[in-house]
Amino acid sequence: MRIGGEWFDCVTEETVADRVISALAAGRGGRIITPNVDILRLAAGHSRIAAEVRGFFADASLVVADGMPLVWASRIAGTPLPERVTGSGLIWTVSAALGRARRCAYVLGGKPVPLPRGDLAHGPDGSELAAAALASSCPGLEIAGHHAPAFGFDRDPATYAEVISEVADAKPDFVFVGLGFPRQERVISDLRAELPETWFLGCGAAVGFVAGQTRRAPFWMQRSGLEWAHRLAQEPGRLAGRYLAHDAPYAMKLLATAAARRL
Repeated sequence: MRIGGEWFDCVTEETVADRVISALAAGRGGRIITPNVDILRLAAGHSRIAAEVRGFFADASLVVADGMPLVWASRIAGTPLPERVTGSGLIWTVSAALGRARRCAYVLGGKPVPLPRGDLAHGPDGSELAAAALASSCPGLEIAGHHAPAFGFDRDPATYAEVISEVADAKPDFVFVGLGFPRQERVISDLRAELPETWFLGCGAAVGFVAGQTRRAPFWMQRSGLEWAHRLAQEPGRLAGRYLAHDAPYAMKLLATAAARRL
């Protein structure tokens, strides 16, 4: 169905996992994107980033709604999506399916280990913690590799190329990319050219959730569409302007447009 000018697939988490496994068996790679209100708002604009975001939609094999306002809009319009499908949920559901199929995954993202002055990093980074958690919880899942790039890695061409090369050399069946939007989608676009038979998911904060580095909202807040409030409380300085000044009005516009379609 169409929401805010973009097409969404009417699927559940389990259906997404099944489609990934079927495609891998047939030698086909793909890309899953999980737009929320903010991403849909960006795609609807007229700036350079808007054209780039629409390109991510066009390249996607599956587009699922990561945001209850999108699910509500579909219901109001009379073409309901079956459920909210989040990157934070898919990382577990897809990993379990990959394990049953004896497939391998790569984890790219999570918090890097801080480098003390004049010393080397100590302890596991976010990607290693997340990879270990997935492997222990999903029997049969092989970890092809993991990496938590330093903040700003994509500003240095040589460092960026090293990250792309490292993932490509691992030849994973699936790559979870938790680097934040739109950085993670740009990385996926470049990796797609290197790994045409691999599947990719830009999963934002999901790597941090799995690693235990970031706490996700309680389940009742997720179900009631209040996960944004939990995130706002965690990062008010970074998210207040985006959520309150831009995303909330756009969400209301989506719901009003959906209601008008029923008249």
